[in-house]
Amino acid sequence: MNFVTIDTLKKLFSLGLCLSFLVMATNVFSAQKTLNIGPQIGSLAPKITVFADQQKNSTIKLLSKEKGLIILFFRSADWCPFCKKHLIELNSQAEKFKALGYGLAAISYDSNKILQTFSDKKKISYPLLSDQQAKTMLSYDIINTQYKLGDDNYGIPYPGVVVINKAGKVTHKHFFEGYKNRVKFTKLYEQLK
Repeated sequence: MNFVTIDTLKKLFSLGLCLSFLVMATNVFSAQKTLNIGPQIGSLAPKITVFADQQKNSTIKLLSKEKGLIILFFRSADWCPFCKKHLIELNSQAEKFKALGYGLAAISYDSNKILQTFSDKKKISYPLLSDQQAKTMLSYDIINTQYKLGDDNYGIPYPGVVVINKAGKVTHKHFFEGYKNRVKFTKLYEQLK
């Protein structure tokens, strides 16, 4: 009759813990799966139809700097805590991106009043732009299809980032499954520098 030694049990237990950790880690990382939405890399970026205020339309050309433009698409600066945090994170990195030669902008379906209130309160250093009719979200093919026309939340995008070069072409895009998963600006900075 064969008996299992204590050392063998310890090794099996450790192996079980390692396997459990690997399964959990796989689940965590698979939750950050990239979405294949938005304009294709290398394609000409669709024009944006957004407003900095009720009278002033913004364009990619107006917002771009020497190397181009980084656009953060977000759900709401009014009701989405993940978006608010992400906007503040970008603001903390804004000077680094500007030093690289990129303009910055963030776009949501929020009204100009909501965006201005948030921007003033948090001292955001880049423009928050209103896409209330979802024209930009639709042209970028990033509108969240969970909400239909007529729904209060119609027009929110899948949150993410698109980088456009000086020639107007998309060089990077980052959209992830789940509204909690967001681009890490420190990693984006390393990609762009």
